[in-house]
Amino acid sequence: MPTHPILTALQSVFPAARLLTNDAQMTAYESDALTAFRQRPAAVVIPESQDEVISAVRLCHQHGVPFVARGSGTSLSGGSLPVAEGIVIALNRLNRILRLAPDERIAVVEPGVINLAVSQAAAPYGLYYAPDPSSQPICTIGGNVAFNSGGAHCLKYGMTSNHVLGIKAVLADGEVVQMGGDSLDGVGPDLAGLFVGSEGLFGVALEITLRLLPIPAVYRTVLASYNSLQAAGDAVTAVVASGLLPGAMEIMDKLAIKAAEVGAKAGYPQDAEALVIVELEGETEAVEAEFAQLLQIIETTDAGEVRIAQNMDERARIWKGRKAAFSAVGRLAPDYIVQDGVVPRSRLGEALAEIDRLSRQYGIQVANVFHAGDGNLHPLILFDGRVEGALEHAEALAGEIINLCINLGGSITGEHGVGMEKRDYMRNQFGPLEMEMMETLRQAIDPKQIANRGKMLPIGEAPALHQRGPHPLETAGVIYRE
Repeated sequence: MPTHPILTALQSVFPAARLLTNDAQMTAYESDALTAFRQRPAAVVIPESQDEVISAVRLCHQHGVPFVARGSGTSLSGGSLPVAEGIVIALNRLNRILRLAPDERIAVVEPGVINLAVSQAAAPYGLYYAPDPSSQPICTIGGNVAFNSGGAHCLKYGMTSNHVLGIKAVLADGEVVQMGGDSLDGVGPDLAGLFVGSEGLFGVALEITLRLLPIPAVYRTVLASYNSLQAAGDAVTAVVASGLLPGAMEIMDKLAIKAAEVGAKAGYPQDAEALVIVELEGETEAVEAEFAQLLQIIETTDAGEVRIAQNMDERARIWKGRKAAFSAVGRLAPDYIVQDGVVPRSRLGEALAEIDRLSRQYGIQVANVFHAGDGNLHPLILFDGRVEGALEHAEALAGEIINLCINLGGSITGEHGVGMEKRDYMRNQFGPLEMEMMETLRQAIDPKQIANRGKMLPIGEAPALHQRGPHPLETAGVIYRE
């Protein structure tokens, strides 16, 4: 690959400082948040304009070289891992908010814009961007589009797909297309909706038109502790059955509570087996009426301690612990796998009981943090990758949980995507006709299959190497173990 003509061609587009081919330079790009897998690319390009992205994609198509678009690298499914002998197109410098139209309640952004930055820019106009992944302060809108990200408040407001109105993109063959527009009332097929969640298999988003919402007039945030995970699940069921639609409903188990307290000092009750966080938001009169109803429901659920956030600082503290849970679990074990399955809410208790049984069977600790309102599980499977066979043992447990979700009538992913981690489970989830349809669609848009080759669809070879032992960044002192 060092003598491949595409590298000479890329030199005509990118200066040396933004065309990385040195091994040391590319180490930071060889893995995303799924650090058990890594692959070094042939080169990394760092465009600063849409035209440079388009040129890079067209050169890849011309030379038949695979490419992967990458934002902040927070993917937990290996979706932004490089392809061997391929090109990484790093989009972080395409980070401009191109247009903010308060009257239309839209923002037009480039793919490298940080999720939280959209809400910060819209706040002076009384608006915000609703999808709020836990990685909100660092994840990019382009990555959110690729994986149809959600977050704690997706119960009420939906996923990224519910907030993307239009997309300008360069397809894998270099064609630039406009899908959707500035309005909720689109004309013709929902092509923007097709692009969202396609995990980079069609091309690269260049501009994304986002729907903004009014900032709620009031929030009511309640934290309730329970003496069992089952009781916490039953409490969620009771709230849903009442007809209330909170902005968010989250559950954390004892192990996750411990991690959050160590990592975020959230002040959670340490004697609880599980916590439920429920947040109501909206117009004051409606929220206060719902809040009274919510408290009555909680009184019937055998809750232990019940805390009500009295101000925005207390609300932020409650959410800080929840949002920090994933990273905080790293203080309990050297490594962990984050799963992302979905089960019907009616079978949530059954799923949690089975995960607990599997945890004991495998002798592996599992911390549970999840979006309880929509049944999106996030079991964190703890292990020590320095121990021979520990990763494979943890992955076997993760696979059991994925199949459990399928068998209960759910899905292999709620918001993290399939990437390469779950691609071998796609045929467990979908039948032959559905798989053929997806593969045919991919082939029609990207005949050379150069856009994020090997991800999501279980065809061809895996694009990355399965690694044991410490990550190179760790040995370099960049990744620290507790």
